[in-house]
Amino acid sequence: MDAKELRATLRADLPANRGYPKSVLVVVLLRIAQFVRALPGPAGRLAYIGVGAAYKFVVEWVLGIEIPASTSIGPGLRLRHGVGTVVNPRAVLGSGVMLRHGVTIGNRRSETDCPTIEDDVEFGAGATAIGSVRIGRGARLGVNVVVIDDVPAGATVYSASTVTRQSRRRAPEVGGQAPPR
Repeated sequence: MDAKELRATLRADLPANRGYPKSVLVVVLLRIAQFVRALPGPAGRLAYIGVGAAYKFVVEWVLGIEIPASTSIGPGLRLRHGVGTVVNPRAVLGSGVMLRHGVTIGNRRSETDCPTIEDDVEFGAGATAIGSVRIGRGARLGVNVVVIDDVPAGATVYSASTVTRQSRRRAPEVGGQAPPR
């Protein structure tokens, strides 16, 4: 990432996180860390030691958001709350991806067994994508969904819980004890 790419990416990231100051802080620090990480030579590596440590301290340790600077992430990354979000450094995220709190994007069996997330995908709170899956453009993943298979573009994936109401007439309590069922 060069300075021109950094500016262009931030021009997409900042409006995408307007109204979420913590998210703005995270994406700005992420993009600076990515920029410094890409600097060539020993000076770049040395600079990244300081910037990378500051990024890790603030974003991971203080804010509880694990998005490594080595992760490939397109412009317009949107974070909503973010706490508990974990992204594997080998995952690939497209442009305009939204990550809510508690999202996990990671490997399943090996280090390189990571998801590819296309543009404009939205992750609900607690959603998880693991393994070599592809989540198509514009897909939406609901709350607490676990994705282990490809998701087509534009699809909505959700998990439903069924609440069963049992209405059983209970006999009045006798002698302070409930009657047997």
